Amino acid sequence: MRIAPPRLRRSLLCLALVASACSVGDDEAATTAAEVSSTTSSPASSDAAPSTSDVAPFDYRSVDYDREPVASALRDGRSNESFPPPVVDPQDIVSGGPPPDGIPPIDDPVFAPIAEVDFIAGDDEAVVVVEINGEAKAYPVQILIWHEIVNDEVGGVPVTVTYCPLCNSALVFERQLGNRLLDFGTSGSLYQSALVMYDRQTESLWAHFTGQGLVGHYAGAQLELVPAQTLGYGSFVEAFPDAVVLTPDTGVARPYGDNPYVGYDDASTNPISGFISQPISGELAAKDRVVGIIHGDETFAVRLEELDAAGVVAIDEGDPPIAVLHRAGLNSALESSDIAGGRDVGQTGAFVAVASDGTPLTFVAVDGGFVDAETGTTWDVLGRAVAGPLEGERLEAVPHIDTFWFAWSTYQPDHTLVSP
Repeated sequence: MRIAPPRLRRSLLCLALVASACSVGDDEAATTAAEVSSTTSSPASSDAAPSTSDVAPFDYRSVDYDREPVASALRDGRSNESFPPPVVDPQDIVSGGPPPDGIPPIDDPVFAPIAEVDFIAGDDEAVVVVEINGEAKAYPVQILIWHEIVNDEVGGVPVTVTYCPLCNSALVFERQLGNRLLDFGTSGSLYQSALVMYDRQTESLWAHFTGQGLVGHYAGAQLELVPAQTLGYGSFVEAFPDAVVLTPDTGVARPYGDNPYVGYDDASTNPISGFISQPISGELAAKDRVVGIIHGDETFAVRLEELDAAGVVAIDEGDPPIAVLHRAGLNSALESSDIAGGRDVGQTGAFVAVASDGTPLTFVAVDGGFVDAETGTTWDVLGRAVAGPLEGERLEAVPHIDTFWFAWSTYQPDHTLVSP
């Protein structure tokens, strides 16, 4: 694919952001595009001051979040005496172009059985897979890229499925918080070049990347992260032949299958600096792909290029040990003009490397899967034992994120970078 020059790429990205909005007027759209395109794509200076607010320690657990809100961080301003202290400096939450819900979330998702799906271009097209209580659903990235949020229920659990193209991350959260069932919209704002959501019940602002309330009634609250995987469609079909797939029947017209961020997945470029106020760690290039691992209070990162070469990376720093797996079969959604046409970046999974009887397992990559050295069982990238003595077992999934380095290192600065 022929990559556009950096200046043109920035303009295309700005136009994509503005075109995604349903209700931005011509004058406002022109102003937004002009403001954003005037920024440079160089990373933030390493000498920049931290942007998080200097607030006194605060016990967020002491807040009665189930009380009725009296103000909105989305519409009434981000400073109100009824709010708990903000988690970040509200000034660092910046406009991304569209107004609230200008990128429309999906509140009434329509699904179809695999046998009726005819809009997926190939086995390597990206889908976000969520499995809870024996029910599995696939959310095609060709749809998520235009909506970013799906409010849904899987296996009887209310969830919000979120996708941020700018940081190349898909995360799923439970949306029951205390006595309140939340549903989420797109705020139109960004924090460190990542989607900022808002809940419609209190209009608090939330970080897509961490599931944490940033500003407003729910500042400091934490959504429960649900393990999910971004897989090639063929892997999903093979693993869950009776499952369902989110369809383009969304109630709005979008060119599903097209990529509005052509060339954004270019490791030689940087994110738009106007969307980032904090310095980017220089350990890796800003747009190096990494797999971020969240396990209790510990966080780890593995560079995707190294994971691709090794097939398996063992993380033994924590307890229990974790195996990070990689297998070909997933095309980048952010490279080519069509979602399915990008290069193969591979599928990843992260699991507790322990069998059901407590035996620690050590994995090596083989053609089509992985074999543990202890029992000789063959496993797939979803952590399922598909052949051998342990056939039928499932490894415990560990929440992980396929993302860009700049986002992971900014949101999880205390992680451990792990190499094979």
